Amino acid sequence: MSKIEKLLEEHILVLDGAMGTMLQRYAFKEEDFRGDRFKDWKHPLMGNNDLLSLTQPDAIAEVHRKYFEAGADIVETNTFSGTTIAMADYHMEELVYELNYQSAKIAKEVAQEFTEKDPTKPRFVAGSIGPTNKTASMSPDVNDPGFRAISFDELRIAYKEQVEALLDGGADILLVETIFDTLNAKAALFAIEEVKEERNIHVPVMVSGTITDASGRTLSGQTAEAFLISISHLPILTVGFNCALGASQLVPHLEVLSAKTEFGVSAHPNAGLPNAFGAYDETPEQMAAQIKEYLEKGLVNIVGGCCGTTPEHIKAIADLAAQFQPRKLEQETVS
Repeated sequence: MSKIEKLLEEHILVLDGAMGTMLQRYAFKEEDFRGDRFKDWKHPLMGNNDLLSLTQPDAIAEVHRKYFEAGADIVETNTFSGTTIAMADYHMEELVYELNYQSAKIAKEVAQEFTEKDPTKPRFVAGSIGPTNKTASMSPDVNDPGFRAISFDELRIAYKEQVEALLDGGADILLVETIFDTLNAKAALFAIEEVKEERNIHVPVMVSGTITDASGRTLSGQTAEAFLISISHLPILTVGFNCALGASQLVPHLEVLSAKTEFGVSAHPNAGLPNAFGAYDETPEQMAAQIKEYLEKGLVNIVGGCCGTTPEHIKAIADLAAQFQPRKLEQETVS
């Protein structure tokens, strides 16, 4: 913990880019997702990227390796959908612990490989904890606004299993990311605190929300400042935003966080906005030019990429970040 906090004060740390974007390059088919182990699974599995940690572990390791080679200090585990809630779509709830454990183990092995090569640049693994595909504070039924598809306690239990497996597999950091509903995030953070207390450990926690449109609010209706206030009672390493928007659109929201918090601030935006085909056209140079504004204004401590970003994007960001000082931190807030 202290090593990460110390590094956060010394220089801007670089987070990796998109796992999904990289996996698309492999053009995996249904049989690739299944592998030998799941060849007779009764339900379709194509699209279950988390499962690839079991059926295509070499590909997952290769993606991590490419991001470290590009200059990333931190890679995220391949566990964005690693809860029983999200895995229910594939009827794979019973595999959740194994999926998270193996994903963390793969990432940790690659991180250690790079740290051993250059001990002056230690590499870290962030356990990716996604928002699930259900929301605790809004109804999915327009005709029944009081209905909830999931409860806080159901989320807490699901997140706790994921957290335990990520830590057992070797995750150094826990990253609660792409938060569109702060109540979901609170359940994840509650689960993390439970595990920390039960194990008597201290784990760095990153919290990253997502602004869904030009209104500057999360899907559950919070502004950047309201989101920050909602989670500031917890001991976290960084607070920030990722996904949904491109780099330039995130600037005003990062300015709010930077001005209002003593935590570290993170940002991993998309490579611009998707085109009509859902692809991302922003080049590494274009994205880095926009992120330069974060660095010139001293807004961030950790920066990386989300949808559409590749090792080429991360290299451009890392090369740029090395030229700037990180945002100043208040020591007591991350101790």
